[in-house]
Amino acid sequence: MSAQERLTDALYGLGWGTVKKLPEPVAVRLGNTVADLAWKRRGKGVRRLESNYARVVPDATPERLAELSRAGMRSYLRYWMESFRLPAWSAERVKSGFDPKDVHHLTDGLAAGNGVILALPHLANWDLAGAWVTTKLETPFTTVAERLKPETLYDRFVAYREGLGMEVLPHSGGTAFGTLARRLRDGGLICLVADRDLSASGVEVKFFGDTARMPAGPALLAQQTGALLLPVTLWYDDSPVMQGRVHPPIEVPETGTRAEKTSVVTQALADAFASGIADHPEDWHMLQRLWLEDLDPAKGPS
Repeated sequence: MSAQERLTDALYGLGWGTVKKLPEPVAVRLGNTVADLAWKRRGKGVRRLESNYARVVPDATPERLAELSRAGMRSYLRYWMESFRLPAWSAERVKSGFDPKDVHHLTDGLAAGNGVILALPHLANWDLAGAWVTTKLETPFTTVAERLKPETLYDRFVAYREGLGMEVLPHSGGTAFGTLARRLRDGGLICLVADRDLSASGVEVKFFGDTARMPAGPALLAQQTGALLLPVTLWYDDSPVMQGRVHPPIEVPETGTRAEKTSVVTQALADAFASGIADHPEDWHMLQRLWLEDLDPAKGPS
């Protein structure tokens, strides 16, 4: 393990070990302070966030984009402060910390017994939404995690999410898809963050007017298993309670090749994500390149 990796692991360990012990108002102030400092430094993550917001809000002035990126960093640090503290939250705090709309799409789908796929973008706090599902709905689910470096940091994330009631599979290794399909055929629930492709097999979609690539997994799983595919969007308001919406099911076309069906379904998913991101751009934590035009390393910060 390199010195940088040891430092990264130690910092995350400090966060989970220390921040969760802070009173909530202190954690909120700390998050805002760290966010503002990072925003003022204008590192590559902040610049990329601002660049991504420029696509979401194309008529924004430079001043508006600066406001959005500052609010975006505060939202991002709120996610981290909540995540560090989630293991110490009581069941009642988890249940009252999220107020999703149209949950009947999820509960009706689970009752039908054919399995449900929840697909989310990087909006607000998807870990809190997951903890709410396992606590309020008393429904376990399976998800996938990107393998992080160092390996000890990945192990921390797996232990953290398993502690919230999730089954976590590694993104790499090739066995995740088969396991997810089995969970769905058994009538189970899986949750996937699905607005950024981590492989070379993503599906090209139109996203805020330009071409991006998103993972094919949700669409392929819906086709192969017959499970219900539900987009979910999340956002923060001025309260301590996160908001969200379960969108209506995305239908798999009855005709066409597998690739054609996958393209149609993934585009519908991208459109649902875009509707939530457009309404609450500051809660979209996309500090990486996403659009194909931006993936050229010569085009600025990653």
